Amino acid sequence: MPRLDRVETGLYRIPLPEVLTDSTHGAMTGFELVTCRVTDAEGAEGVGYTYTVGRNGGAVASTLAEVAELAAGQDADRIEALWKHLWWALHYGGRGGPTVLALSAFDIALWDLKAKRAGLALWRLLGGHDPRVPCYAGGIDLDLSAAELIAQTDGNLSRGFRAIKMKVGRPRLSEDVEKLAAMRAHLGEGFPLMVDANMRWTADAAIRAARAFAPYDPTWLEEPTPPEDVAGHARVLREGGVPVASGENLRSLWDFQALIAAGGVSYPEPDVTNCGGVTAFMKVAHLAEAFHLPVTSHGAHDVTVQLLAACPNASYLEAHGFGLDRYIAEPLRIKEGLAVAPDRPGHGIAFDWAGLAALRG
Repeated sequence: MPRLDRVETGLYRIPLPEVLTDSTHGAMTGFELVTCRVTDAEGAEGVGYTYTVGRNGGAVASTLAEVAELAAGQDADRIEALWKHLWWALHYGGRGGPTVLALSAFDIALWDLKAKRAGLALWRLLGGHDPRVPCYAGGIDLDLSAAELIAQTDGNLSRGFRAIKMKVGRPRLSEDVEKLAAMRAHLGEGFPLMVDANMRWTADAAIRAARAFAPYDPTWLEEPTPPEDVAGHARVLREGGVPVASGENLRSLWDFQALIAAGGVSYPEPDVTNCGGVTAFMKVAHLAEAFHLPVTSHGAHDVTVQLLAACPNASYLEAHGFGLDRYIAEPLRIKEGLAVAPDRPGHGIAFDWAGLAALRG
């Protein structure tokens, strides 16, 4: 029985090569990486992580210290039991926010450890479907001009991407439409092109935007309204005329159950680093499958490629690493629009701990 011997937490502040903006989070100059390293009594190690867009990482790291105390000496293979124990132990002061981000990082580390002990890539341990996952480039590019947006897109195409996402949610809807039209003209008909509003609008404003976008055939409109607005999501999907992706700001399986059951989402979009980890992500994916919905993802592509590779209803993997690729031994590779889940044991991520040490928060 692999007993947990040690749980170590790290907080690192990763500067971005350039300032990124979207419609709600403002200017992002860097992000916070919170890591979790679990070691069993035999010395085997699993690694997990979560992140923020620049703030509140200290709270996540602090909660992980509590997780370490609660999990000490427990059976690392009983992931469901550990997940439930931690969820309820931290529920009153948690349920969402830093608590579920900390739980996510810990859960990812447990699954990495379990897969390594089994000598299997995580996608195989989770059931295995297809290691080749369609992938899109998720730009954070609200303030780029049409020319800059097209130049960025050409760079992504040269890197192997065959699907692109752009930000919308500018003060004037006509500006969004103009840039979407330019992108569609550049990419041609049928090329997968997603738009992301980052929770910018009310349901009425989102419906108006969706109808304006519809002639340009977006694959989906992402996060049209705040995640709490389940009824609004359902209205946008019903009345807007385009598919809706949402879920990166939902924090539990039960949040996804409410949104899916209400008819508010076409592409459920969990983020493994904030929805409760691998355990919760896979349950969301299977819930989506039961409703005949394709599942997509947000962030953490190096982990998520393993999860979508295990899902028969996988759609697109989002790829944007906030500059994290600089600190990973073998970053995700894209070829002809596909990301391939590596067959290394575990999730396959090996951090450059020496390089990260200079960025410790």
